[in-house]
Amino acid sequence: MDPLSLLLLPPRARPRIPLLLRPPTAPAAFARAAAAAAPARLLSPASAVAAEAPRTGENPWSGGAEGEEGRFDWLDQWYPVAPVCDLDPRAPHGKTILGLRVVAWYDRTAGDGEWRVFDDACPHRLAPLSEGRIDDKGRLQCVYHGWCFDGRGSCQFIPQAPALGPPVHKNSKACVAAYPSVVQNNILWFYPRAGAEHEDVLQRKRPPFIPEIDDPSFVTVYGIRDLSYGYDVLVENLMDPAHVPYAHKGLMGRLLEFDREGGGPMKMKIEEAGVDGFLSPQENGGYFRYVAPCTFYGSPLPRQEEGEKKKPRIMLVFMCVPVAPGRSRVIWAFPRNVGLWLDKIIPRWYYHIGQNAILDSDIYLLHVEERNFAAAGVENWQKAVYVPTSSDSMVIAFRNWFRKHCKSQVGWAAPTVDQLPATPTKDKLMERYWSHVEQCTSCSAALKAMKALEVALQVAAVAIVGFLTVAKETLVKSVAQRVAVVSAAVLCFAASRWLASFIQKNFYFQDYVHAYK
Repeated sequence: MDPLSLLLLPPRARPRIPLLLRPPTAPAAFARAAAAAAPARLLSPASAVAAEAPRTGENPWSGGAEGEEGRFDWLDQWYPVAPVCDLDPRAPHGKTILGLRVVAWYDRTAGDGEWRVFDDACPHRLAPLSEGRIDDKGRLQCVYHGWCFDGRGSCQFIPQAPALGPPVHKNSKACVAAYPSVVQNNILWFYPRAGAEHEDVLQRKRPPFIPEIDDPSFVTVYGIRDLSYGYDVLVENLMDPAHVPYAHKGLMGRLLEFDREGGGPMKMKIEEAGVDGFLSPQENGGYFRYVAPCTFYGSPLPRQEEGEKKKPRIMLVFMCVPVAPGRSRVIWAFPRNVGLWLDKIIPRWYYHIGQNAILDSDIYLLHVEERNFAAAGVENWQKAVYVPTSSDSMVIAFRNWFRKHCKSQVGWAAPTVDQLPATPTKDKLMERYWSHVEQCTSCSAALKAMKALEVALQVAAVAIVGFLTVAKETLVKSVAQRVAVVSAAVLCFAASRWLASFIQKNFYFQDYVHAYK
């Protein structure tokens, strides 16, 4: 299992009947811009930083007068689409982010090539462009009627238009909305406002930058997973270290399977709390920072001081993406400067086995918890839950931020039905293929190879039995030879069955029953 999974995910708070978002009132939906904004090149990286520390002894729920520190603008933010290593440049990729359906595709005609993010709807008949293709000229082609678009969203070709007729493809209505996008820390980000007035947004505002990811002395393991619970539950789950020995029992190793609260409280404090997030220094010298709305990062290990001898360092970086009410996506990046040789022999899909098991172990808990939150009402979180210990500090700080600056609502970028989806059966709730494997190039390649190996082993078993039948009177005469041949057939068949079970558990579904851990 991934050694970094020992430090992974800090989930669920202690609540009984908390609340999630009572889905939001969507801000004005985006205008379908005819003129598309060309993605800008990344300038100098910068990290968003919060300000204004809370007063000592202040009620964490007092929040001050409405609008005292300003409302959080959900549309004036950068959102991660996916790690670039999980985006195939040969095909378009559809994602839902902030309730907005977008398509990411690689424009090879732009200099050295650039990733673009468009509205996932062809202006002709609103067919999804994510089901399209990249044509032989490097354009994004809608496969419904063949309309083609360049990297700025301008329509370049309409097959049905007469060659000698008016150039209807140049009409502004034939263009598709293109959003500013940039690759930073090997992750594709986009800004959810289209139009010429936003094409220079990178000069004013950039995605949070994690220098360790780009440091050549570090290696980074990336991953992505869709989850069946909402954005706010995901964020508070990651900010809660006290749940780890219990919700992930049997997965984290014996070193983490003890009651820290019983042996001594986890001392946490919150600093620099403001509309942009907050900082939480840890008692052992580590820290965690929340950069609203998506990025939560830090390290449980002491920071590297300037001029100090290089220390072993492991960073945990999580990007929490609001997808829709009751749906979220987590993108993770774990940079480290220790055990670099491991990445030369261990494929990324092997790390994901342990990381997905950890996510699976609290999916059902959080899915049900979210519905209890909703039943209590968004405005009653602090009344419905009981969070008396220091280990809940980051959870309280996030809920305070969410209530104070967002009215406990996500500012969806598109009209969104204010309703949580129905609870599916557990195998669908915890399925891995569509939520992770299909989106991960490493896991999907491993699955394809293992399925081929499974078939090869079955064919080999049948072929060996056939060979024994044909050659038992000629080549295989002795009892020992026959036993050896039969044993080989049995081993091939048994290996194929074991491999089938391994594939099912690690790439499709594996239940996690807490009572037996």
